[in-house]
Amino acid sequence: MNLQFVFMQLFNGLILGSLYVLLALGLSIIFGMLGIINFAHGAFFMLGAYAAYTITSYIIPDYWLALISVPILMAAFGSLCEIVLFRRLYDLPPLYIMLLTFGLMLVLQDAARLVFGSMGVPFGTPKSLTGMVNLGFMYYPSYRLFLIAVTSCAAFAVWLFLSKTKLGCIIRAGTDNPKMLEALGINISRTMTLVVGLGTGLAGLAGVLAAPIQNVRPLMGMDLLVDCFVVVVIGGMGSLGGSVVGGLIVGQIIAIGVMVWPPMANTLIYLFMAAFLLVRPRGLFGRESFHE
Repeated sequence: MNLQFVFMQLFNGLILGSLYVLLALGLSIIFGMLGIINFAHGAFFMLGAYAAYTITSYIIPDYWLALISVPILMAAFGSLCEIVLFRRLYDLPPLYIMLLTFGLMLVLQDAARLVFGSMGVPFGTPKSLTGMVNLGFMYYPSYRLFLIAVTSCAAFAVWLFLSKTKLGCIIRAGTDNPKMLEALGINISRTMTLVVGLGTGLAGLAGVLAAPIQNVRPLMGMDLLVDCFVVVVIGGMGSLGGSVVGGLIVGQIIAIGVMVWPPMANTLIYLFMAAFLLVRPRGLFGRESFHE
């Protein structure tokens, strides 16, 4: 095992971790405000990838257009799902909405299979981002470095929005006490729609970024979703900072696992999660209130 291979794997872990970060941020935002575990989140990620494929293959062959438009389209789709589906079940036990999101995931996956087929479709790297970059100690694909940069900007933008804007303050206050917001005359329903739209838009952005490095296929969201739940649990339920740190940790565990013990690479994250939760049950940055 030479040193260049080690660096290559660590960077690959960073790429995988970046996708986890975007997906886990969306999951955490929705869970923090609405208190629901959204099983359809992986399907939203998959739809984002297919939307990018449709735009670049059948409408305008421009990856940059897809990168901007798909998150917006997915945010609108997520908002529609909140208004038409989720909102009707908020007053019922959490199991009902979990079953709803699980069913929605299956419907979206089957719809993608019917339209595009089960084998998946190819998605090439944008021409302007092909080639390799000399990092001094190794060459690394330009597109993958671009993915890291976009994820960093997106995570910073989400933090800026939630921390420095009035609407972000309302969302954070709603995470702690939605009834208090209603008592203050704030339209909580509209805020919930915005939160689901924001989380779904992040899933769509992750789908567009993942399309050139993964085969676009109906089950691509399911494969990442289970690992993302591990990220959210390790980072702390509802914690945005925990989603970022947890995503990077899980990405590196898988990358190092591929180097030292390939058959157990994915299993290692579950072993790590179990061991970690024995020491800190609420995760890295989770609040005790979520576990009361």
